[in-house]
Amino acid sequence: MDDDGTRGVRGPSADRVPGPAVPPPPTAPPRVPPPAAAHEAPRYRDAPTAPPAGSPQAEQPAPVAPVDAWLRTPRPPQEPGVWRYGYTPPPPEASETVSDRSLLVGALISLLSALLLWSLWRNGYLPYRLVPLKLFTPGEWWNPGTSGGPRTIEGSDALTVYEALLFGLLVYGCGRIGNFAELFRRHVAERGQPFLALAAAAAAGLAQLLVWKETLPVVRPILVLVATVAGGEIYQSQTVVNVIYALIAALVLWPFARLGRWRELLAARRGAGTPAPAAEAVPATATSADQWPDLRAAGWTDAADTLAAEVRTGRMNDVDVARLRHAWKLAAQRPDRLAPLAEAVLRNGGAAALHPSGRRDLPLRTARHDVLTGQVRIGRCADDPHNPYVRRGTGLALEPALLGTSLLAVGPPGAGKSDRLIRPVVEALALRALAGQAAVLAVGGAGAPLGPDDSFDVVVRVGHPGSAHDIDLYGGTTDPDEAAAVLAEGLVGDIGSLDSRRAATVLAQLLGPYRAAHGHFPSVPALRELLDGAPDALIALRAALEAGGHQAMLRELDARARQAGGPGDPAPVLADRVALLDRPAFAGFFATGPDARPFELRALGQYPLRVRVDLPERGHAEASRLLTRLLLAQFTAITAARTDTTLFACLVLDDATHAVTAETVRGIRRLRSVNAGAVLALRTVDDVPEALHTPLLGAVGCTAAFSGITTWDGKRFAEAWGKEWVETREVAQHTVFADQPFTRALHALRKLVTGKAVTTDAVTVRQVEKERWSASELAYAVPAGHAVVRVATVQGEHAPPLLVHLDG
Repeated sequence: MDDDGTRGVRGPSADRVPGPAVPPPPTAPPRVPPPAAAHEAPRYRDAPTAPPAGSPQAEQPAPVAPVDAWLRTPRPPQEPGVWRYGYTPPPPEASETVSDRSLLVGALISLLSALLLWSLWRNGYLPYRLVPLKLFTPGEWWNPGTSGGPRTIEGSDALTVYEALLFGLLVYGCGRIGNFAELFRRHVAERGQPFLALAAAAAAGLAQLLVWKETLPVVRPILVLVATVAGGEIYQSQTVVNVIYALIAALVLWPFARLGRWRELLAARRGAGTPAPAAEAVPATATSADQWPDLRAAGWTDAADTLAAEVRTGRMNDVDVARLRHAWKLAAQRPDRLAPLAEAVLRNGGAAALHPSGRRDLPLRTARHDVLTGQVRIGRCADDPHNPYVRRGTGLALEPALLGTSLLAVGPPGAGKSDRLIRPVVEALALRALAGQAAVLAVGGAGAPLGPDDSFDVVVRVGHPGSAHDIDLYGGTTDPDEAAAVLAEGLVGDIGSLDSRRAATVLAQLLGPYRAAHGHFPSVPALRELLDGAPDALIALRAALEAGGHQAMLRELDARARQAGGPGDPAPVLADRVALLDRPAFAGFFATGPDARPFELRALGQYPLRVRVDLPERGHAEASRLLTRLLLAQFTAITAARTDTTLFACLVLDDATHAVTAETVRGIRRLRSVNAGAVLALRTVDDVPEALHTPLLGAVGCTAAFSGITTWDGKRFAEAWGKEWVETREVAQHTVFADQPFTRALHALRKLVTGKAVTTDAVTVRQVEKERWSASELAYAVPAGHAVVRVATVQGEHAPPLLVHLDG
C-alpha cells in the first residue's frame, strides 16, 4: 500500500511508531499494540446505528453539524473558561425594576394630576397663566391686567397655539413622571403581535375621536399656524382643506403606527401567504476558514482546493481539520517540508498526515468538543448571585491553556468527578492527540470511566495477565541517579519522617552497580533482595563488578555496606515498599531484562500518544497508590527535562490519594513553563499531608470544589480563592418621638391600629471585604451536580470562582 509517507506499518512486533509526514518521528519510539481499522466509524452518544462497513457513511461519518459551517462559526476571544464556539454576549444587565403595582399606581396618579392641572388651566383658576405669552406678543392684542384675555383675533390665535404648546409639555411631563413608556413595554409590547398592533389601533382610534371632538388641542392650532404662514385665503379651496385634514389625521396615526409596528405586521402577514424561499448558504470567500487561506497565501492553491472540496463534501471531520492545520503550521517552520505535505494532501485529501495510530476520531464522545480551539464544555454557569452577570448562563470549558496550570478537583465519591470532569478532559486530550498536538496519560482504577480501550494507543493493565505492556519503574532513563531519585519519591515520598534524598542515595548505591554489572536495572525481586541486604545477592553483585573491572561502582557498593543497618537507614523502609510490588499478582510485571515489555513514560514527551493505566485498586490498594505516586513523580521529572515543548503533555489521575509529595508539588509548579499539566482528583484535601495543603492549592491554577465537601475542605478553598470588596447595606430602625400634641395623638392612633410604634429607617452603605465563597456555602449551598470552579491560564489571566452545573 502506498501511504505517501503519512502512515507506517503497525503490528504486534513493530518496534517503530510511524508518524505523520510533518514532522518525522524520532528514532526510538515506544512499542504500542496494533490499532483497529482506521476506517472504523466512531460512535456518538444517542446516534443512530452505524451503516454497514464498506458504505461511504461507514468510511467517515458525517459530524453533527457540517464541517464548513463549523469552521465558519465565530469563536471570539473571551475570558478564561468561556465556551467560545458560537458565543454571543448576554444582554445588558437590567436595573432593579419597579413592581407592577407601583408602576400602575404611579401612572394613575400622574394621569389624574395632569387632568386636574389641565382642568384648572382651561377654567382660568391658575393665576398669571397668560403672563409668559404677553411678554412675547404685542400689548394691543390683550385686555389690560395680568388676567385680561385677548382683545383681537391675533391674540385669540396666539392663545390657541400657546395652549397647544402647554398641552404638549403637560403630556410629555406626565408621560415621563408616570413612566408610561415602561408601562407600555411591560404590559403591551412584551405580549407581542397581534396584541401590540390591536392595542395601538384602539389607542389611535380614541386619539382621533378626541382630536376631532377638539378635546385635545390639535386641529385648531394647526389651522391657525397654516393660516399665519400661508394666509387665510388658502382655506377658500376645499381641496386644500381636505388635504390639511388628511395630514392631521396621518400625523395623529403616525406615532401609534410606530408603537404598534403595523408595517412589520403587514409585511409578516403578506409573507406568510407565500412559501418562504430556501435559506441560502453563506457564500464562501477566499479568506473564510473552510477555504484554507493559509495554504492559499503560501501559494498551494491546489492543496487548498482539495481540502475545501473534502470539507464541502463531508469527507473530513473536525479532527482532520485540526490535524492538518497543525501539520501545516509545523511545516511552515521548515519550508522543505511544505512540498511533501502538499503532495500528501493532493493524494490523500483529509487522510493526509494521519496520527501514528491511523485513527481519525474517537470511537465514542460523551462531551461537547471544539477541536479547533481544544476546548471541552463541562458545564454551564448557574444563574447565581455569586457568579458575575456576564458569566451567568454561559458555558464553562477547559482547554490546554488552562490545564497547563494544572487542575485539582475535590469532591466525595458520587459527586461526579470522574464522569463529569475527568472523562471529558481525557476525551479532549485524546482528540488533541489525534490532531498531533498533545499527549495524555490517564491513570485510574480498573473499571474507571476513562474511556474505551479503542480510544487509547497504549493500555497498561497492572496485574492483568493479558496486558500487552508493563510499567517501567525507572521511567526509561539510563542514569542511576535520576532513576533513584524518581523511584525514591514514588516509594517513600509520602513518609514525612523519611528524607527522600537519603532514600535516593541508598537506591543509587545499588542501582548504579547493578546496571554496570548486568546492563539494566534490577527487577523488583532483585531490588528487594539488595535492599534487604541478602548476602548472596550482594556477593554475586560484587563478583560481577570485580570481573568487569568497575572500581567506581565497587566503591558505591562498599559505601552501601558501611551504611547498612545504621540509625536512620532508609533501606528497610524501601524494602518494605518494594515488597508491595513483589507479589504473585504482579509476577512477570516490572521486568527489566531483554524480554521486558515496559511502556516508557519518556515517550509522552516525544509522541502524541494516548495512554491509559489501570491500577488494581481493589486487591492491592497500597501498591496502586505507590504506582500512582511513582507515575506522578516520573511525569514531573520527564516533562521538566524535555527540550522540545511543542507537544502539550498532561497527566490525569482519577484518584490522587496519597500520591502528592513535597517534591511532586514543586514539580507541578514547574509544569506550566514546559507546556505540560496535571489533573488531580481527590475525595478530600486530607488525602494530602497537612503540610502540603497550602503549597498544593498554590501550585495549581485551576481548582474545582464539588458538592458535598466538608467545611474543613471548604475553608481551605475559601482561603485560596481570597476575598473581594462588596457593598453592604445595614438598616437600623429608630423610634420616632413626637413633641407636638397632635403628632403624638396621630402616632398613638397609628400604634393602636398597626400594633407597632412609629419608626424611621437609618440605612448605612459600606464597602467591606468578604470571602468569595465561605466554607459554609461551599459545604451546604452547592447543589448536587454542581461544582465551584476557578480557572486560570498560563499567561496569568484568571476568572473568579464560578458555580457551574456540570453537564459534561
